[in-house]
Amino acid sequence: MMRWLVIATTLAVVAISVSAAWISSLLEPLSDDPMAPTHTFEIVQGSALGAVTRELESAAMIKDARAMNWLARLQQRAGRLHVGEYEVSPTMTPDEILDMITTGKVKLHTVTVPEGLRATEIAARLAEAGLTDADAFLEVVSDPTFAESVGFNERTLEGYLFPDTYRMAKGLPAKDVARAFVDQFMRVWAELEPLAKERGLSMHEVVTLASIVEKETGDPSERPVIAAVFLNRLDKGMRLETDPTVIYGIADFDGNLKKRHLLDASNPYNTYKIRGLPPGPIASPGEDALRAVLNPADSDYLYFVSRNDGTHYFSVTYREHVNAVNQYQKRRRSR
Repeated sequence: MMRWLVIATTLAVVAISVSAAWISSLLEPLSDDPMAPTHTFEIVQGSALGAVTRELESAAMIKDARAMNWLARLQQRAGRLHVGEYEVSPTMTPDEILDMITTGKVKLHTVTVPEGLRATEIAARLAEAGLTDADAFLEVVSDPTFAESVGFNERTLEGYLFPDTYRMAKGLPAKDVARAFVDQFMRVWAELEPLAKERGLSMHEVVTLASIVEKETGDPSERPVIAAVFLNRLDKGMRLETDPTVIYGIADFDGNLKKRHLLDASNPYNTYKIRGLPPGPIASPGEDALRAVLNPADSDYLYFVSRNDGTHYFSVTYREHVNAVNQYQKRRRSR
């Protein structure tokens, strides 16, 4: 009897050992190939762990869904799934995947916002990247209450959505996305603010003028000179007379700026009619444009005209400017 008991105990130990080794093998990575394709999936509100693990097994990301379920229950993580989009690899263990989806290590998407875009254009770019709804984003950045909540006493956040490369999770609330842009602006502004105080310019004035500089030239080397022209004109009480501001104030602009647009005194952004700066920024300037306003070129230029090659010809006198217009613009129209 004792002999059979020893045999039975031995067989039970062997069975347990084999079972443990088998379960342990199921909790190892399915692949050790670093080039193995990844799988992106989404956990939505109400998703059950079983459905998630079955998807992972079906996508050849884990060896066995039941083993992963067992591990989650053992670790008391079965009910802790975080909503979001995730990217996993078959080189990951089920334990690593569990850690990812129960702590919210969601997949991040990269979106680059270049200098000089309007809020509407930024919204479209974010929507195209699948990061947020364009209309919801525009509603947030056009809400004075939200602007005040993030530290701006402005009607909108136009101009303060800092151009940069961002990494964000898909489906973030529009307010969180807008706040990320504003936070980045404030990080940059913190360094520039002392320079603005030295020049006696408010943040709103700097951003507004920098947005015009941004829209007037695509040549980085010209920004300080363009800024100098506008600052010189402001100092002399001259109108800025810049097309980009007029265009910003035209609803549904079709790309064709006409004389009647320049004569329209009802457009608050028509700097051919109003003196001083327009009501606010017309786009989001980058750091270089902001610095150009705070460190303009040392020049007496008051005018500039496009050379039609991405650069401009600058003049001090109106006569010189007229000659440049005749040379670069009227000749172009006569071709």
